[in-house]
Amino acid sequence: MTAGLAADRRGRTAGLAADRRKGERNGLDRLAVAGVLGSTAVAGLLFAPVFGLLALLVPVLLVGALAYACAELCARWPKAVPYRPLLVLAAGILGLIEAVAFPTTLAGLPTGETLAVLARGATEGWLLTLQSTWPARPVPDQLLFVPLAVLLASTVGLEVLLRLRKPFLALLPGLLVAALSQAYQAWSGLAGAGAAVLYAAVAALALWNRPRRQRNGPKLSRQPSAAGTWLVASTVVALLAGAAVFGTLDPAGRDPVQLADRQVAPLSQRAISNPLDQIGTRLSQPGSEVFRYRGDAPVDRWRLAVLDGFDGANWSTDLRLRRLGQRLDGASGGTAHAADVQVTGLSGPWLPSQPVPTGVTGVDPLIDQTAGVLLLDPPGRSPRYRLTWSSPDIDAARLEGASVDAKAAGGLGELGEVPPAVEQLAQEAVRGLRPTFQSALQLERFLSTNYQVAVGTDLPTGHGWPQLQRFLLDTRWGTSEQFAAAYVALARLTGIPARLAVGFAGSSEVDGGYRVVRNRDVLAWPEVAVAGVGWVPLDPTAAAVKTGQQTGLAKATAQARQQLPPQQQLQPPQLPPGHQEADGASAASGSPVRWSLAAAIVVGLLLAGWLCGVPLAKRIRARRRRRSAGADGVIGAWAEARDRLRSDGVGYRVGMTPRDLAELAGEGEREPITRLGKVVDMALWSGVPVTDGAVRRAWHEVGELRRSLATRPWPARLRAALDPRTLLPPARRRS
Repeated sequence: MTAGLAADRRGRTAGLAADRRKGERNGLDRLAVAGVLGSTAVAGLLFAPVFGLLALLVPVLLVGALAYACAELCARWPKAVPYRPLLVLAAGILGLIEAVAFPTTLAGLPTGETLAVLARGATEGWLLTLQSTWPARPVPDQLLFVPLAVLLASTVGLEVLLRLRKPFLALLPGLLVAALSQAYQAWSGLAGAGAAVLYAAVAALALWNRPRRQRNGPKLSRQPSAAGTWLVASTVVALLAGAAVFGTLDPAGRDPVQLADRQVAPLSQRAISNPLDQIGTRLSQPGSEVFRYRGDAPVDRWRLAVLDGFDGANWSTDLRLRRLGQRLDGASGGTAHAADVQVTGLSGPWLPSQPVPTGVTGVDPLIDQTAGVLLLDPPGRSPRYRLTWSSPDIDAARLEGASVDAKAAGGLGELGEVPPAVEQLAQEAVRGLRPTFQSALQLERFLSTNYQVAVGTDLPTGHGWPQLQRFLLDTRWGTSEQFAAAYVALARLTGIPARLAVGFAGSSEVDGGYRVVRNRDVLAWPEVAVAGVGWVPLDPTAAAVKTGQQTGLAKATAQARQQLPPQQQLQPPQLPPGHQEADGASAASGSPVRWSLAAAIVVGLLLAGWLCGVPLAKRIRARRRRRSAGADGVIGAWAEARDRLRSDGVGYRVGMTPRDLAELAGEGEREPITRLGKVVDMALWSGVPVTDGAVRRAWHEVGELRRSLATRPWPARLRAALDPRTLLPPARRRS
């Protein structure tokens, strides 16, 4: 009877153990799930510079919340576990439909348009966003790809965590989303450091050990693993070091490379008309209305296109078009302006614009930010829109002594085959002055003084070298087309970076509160690149000056023009005394900067190698030892246990036996080392072949040792994980 009771007791105990194991398999590690889903959500929010944080907050957090709800649901009803990925995907997609694509639904129910929007967002949204200025418009076609990426990463990460019990692997999908966000817009400085800390803090929840019982009682405890602590700490330190090295110590002084750098928005039209070619036609029909506008400040001119390419026959432009996003940054220290524009006589895609537009409402145009050019593609019929722009406030004294910016893109482009007589004329026009804004004003005065603006019906047309040579050397009579083209050509010949702009002068005709711009106001003008200022428009025909609409930069240019000395008093400016020495000193002073930068990069690489390389080398060494069979496998287990204790501060020396090491180890590590010593003795001295079971027992004791060491405080475990000395052979005993 006693034997029967004992057997019954053993059966009940086995049943309870089986039920407990089943419950552990079907249970939900909520902290780890929150870490995986939360870190993936943080990765999605790293797209904030692209769309703005508010636009992303609801859809990204909604995806994470729905994924967590599905995980809880499957934990309560285990029969739904096989369908958990489908539940997460379905719930996430339905949530995104209601949160992002609700206008396309019918009373909240998806329609065909809704499915089309989802398909475009999943397949084209990433590319449409790259082709847009940032922050991009949070329209479903562009925005959806971010929460959909978060949804996919959450689904995969959740399954890896709950099925495979691999928290490291479960974090990888979210980490890929974070990497994609940095390829779009890299975070740097304090913002990058804060984002790194936030991501690492949330991801640490997934790397926290599961609850396990202490030896001395049933109380549950949760301790961070050494590997998890190492990963979190190394991630934070590496990201902080990377932000410092590549953000504040950028040797080239340029913005980080982004995916959007090589992307432009394609045009639906095969060919676009050149507004420069239409100047003669417009002047032949001067009374036709082109557009009208009503603004909060006078406007001296409106631009349509900017041309910087010239092959000797035609002027062209290399448009870098993007879809206009929510807003653009204005000029530093500039004044904001706005105007309502109604186009009436422009058949092409060009829209009247300003040099530094900050936003457009009413239409969705494409923009070339370097030129401030707007295009409507496909063209609309009589579009109306509100344009906001920034007008820089520049002091005229700053312009008077300013130098030109020879590095401005397109400023010193090709000129084709230049007639020799024109080259000589260019040098005479600037009177030997070196390239400065003063010489640019002198060239403007040379053309406006010695050449006449054509009026009437029989007007000259063309802007290639044959027409420009005739204008400069023979007739000295032309429209703004010849004046602007000739100025840019002469400026480039003398080293002044210049480009050609086409548009309209501001109008003084008022009708119903709007200023009316007609064909007679068509205008081409040159723009000169000035260091520290940007592109400054000039006006050799004085057409824009006659309107009396100068404000901001145009007003400062007019004041600098008035301060220009008479032509006979102009002298080639001399370099100030000691200028060459100053340059040499600056070059010499740059050398320590370069050396300090190189030293900082080397230190950063060494730090990253230490944080990542040491734990990785230890892991690779352990796996290599674990693959050994027979006596080598047992000896490998002994070497692994020995090195783990060395990392923990135990003073091992060559020649020590497992019993010697057990006496030096702590109380929790003494028993595994003692049992491991018995397996080692059997393998080395018994003369019996070592079986696979003996190898498994040896490595089982290593696992027990590792679990015992994992209960120590996290600073001690972090120090042990990063200690590189245990990668070297142990020291010998001193005699």
